[in-house]
Amino acid sequence: MTPIETVQHIYAAFGRGDVAAILDCLADDVEWEYGGSTSPVPWLQPLRGRQQVPRFFDTLATQVEFHSFVPKQCLGDGRLVVGLVDLDATVRATGKRVVEVDEVHLFHFDERGRVARFRHRADTWLHAMALKND
Repeated sequence: MTPIETVQHIYAAFGRGDVAAILDCLADDVEWEYGGSTSPVPWLQPLRGRQQVPRFFDTLATQVEFHSFVPKQCLGDGRLVVGLVDLDATVRATGKRVVEVDEVHLFHFDERGRVARFRHRADTWLHAMALKND
C-alpha cells in the first residue's frame, strides 16, 4: 500500500472499531502525539511504542461518543500524509459536544511503510472545555 492508501485503511479500520488493523500499520516504536507535551485532554496524550497506542483508543471508547467521523481528504508527499477530518462527538462525562471541521492528522512513515509518527492538530481548547463541568 502507498502511504495514502495506508491512511485510508486506518480511517476505515477506525470506523469499524478495528484497533488491531490500525496497530498493524504502526512502527514498533511509533511516536503517537509526537512533539507535544502532556495535554489536559486524555485522548491527546503523547504515547511511545505500538504497545501504548491502544490506550488512545480505550480512552476514546470510554470517554467519547462519536456522532460522525468523516475523513474528507488525504494529501501526501512521499513519507508524509496529511488527513483532514470532520468530527462530531460528545464527551460522556459532561454531555458537551466537540465539533471539529478540518481537524488535521499528520502521519509520518518510515522506510518500511509503517506510521512512525502521528499527531492530531485539533482545537485542544475546545476538547478541554468539553471535559469541564460548569
